[in-house]
Amino acid sequence: MMEFLGAILGSIWGGISGFFWTVLNIGQVLNFAEAENVFRFIYYGGSSELLAFVLTVAVTVFVIGVFRHSFLWGVVRGIEGISNWIGRAAAWAGLIMVLQQIAIIFLQTIFRVSDIGIAPFGVGVTLPLGWYGDGLKLYNALVVTLCCSYTFVQKGHVRVDLFYAGWSHGRKRIADMIGTVFFMLPALFLIWFYGWFYLWRHMITPPVSTTDALERMMARAVAFRWDIQTFAASPSGFNGYFIYKILLVTFAALMILQAIGFFYRSFLEYREGPEASDKNLDLDVLESHHDDDAPDTHAHAG
Repeated sequence: MMEFLGAILGSIWGGISGFFWTVLNIGQVLNFAEAENVFRFIYYGGSSELLAFVLTVAVTVFVIGVFRHSFLWGVVRGIEGISNWIGRAAAWAGLIMVLQQIAIIFLQTIFRVSDIGIAPFGVGVTLPLGWYGDGLKLYNALVVTLCCSYTFVQKGHVRVDLFYAGWSHGRKRIADMIGTVFFMLPALFLIWFYGWFYLWRHMITPPVSTTDALERMMARAVAFRWDIQTFAASPSGFNGYFIYKILLVTFAALMILQAIGFFYRSFLEYREGPEASDKNLDLDVLESHHDDDAPDTHAHAG
């Protein structure tokens, strides 16, 4: 038992000290010209120390918020504001995807164009039409990964209400907090952990593994070189597949942040009662006016 507690306290101390060391030596940390810095960055991004630091900060903010609700509401608004801002911006990728698909259909079926050249400011590139067709998947990935936390804020996610719908306000909030801690956050931490190393395995050589200790990584630094794998089994030669791996990690980070914010919101709504439901929640609405005497109707866009 003491060894277990010692390991936890060691991880917490390592996470806190590692954070402050990183802040004070940010220039050295981001100097990726040095192989050791690259491997140290990779290790810390998927380490128990980083997990301990994130949880320590989240718990500290929560403890402060227990006594100062206004502070915790401010944190909730900030987290939900980030999710809303990123989601609303990324949603435009859906429009770009539609316009690009229409352009591809017209150019391919009507004008029989086989490639498209783009040359802004006299410097350009010519790529086959199929390359732009494969690129449509990227826009879809942008919407799926970057709008997920936004959809959660907007209450657009799927919920199976077999029992939840009939529960009281307080019981719902307790279920939300338990679900966040024991289901949502563990799943997202796993996605981050494996997605992080999956990303870097396709960015550098020699490849890294989830089981590699820092010493093992540093020993490999002598053979380090950048090896960004841009191509996959695509006849069009689409070379942006590494972006999908970046988006996977970004998705996990945004959803972890949103899960923490959802836990805070659930706690505050539980403590302040039914009148606090959806307090300070920035929902997108569609307004329709049927006639001068009819009241406005609002439907959630999420």
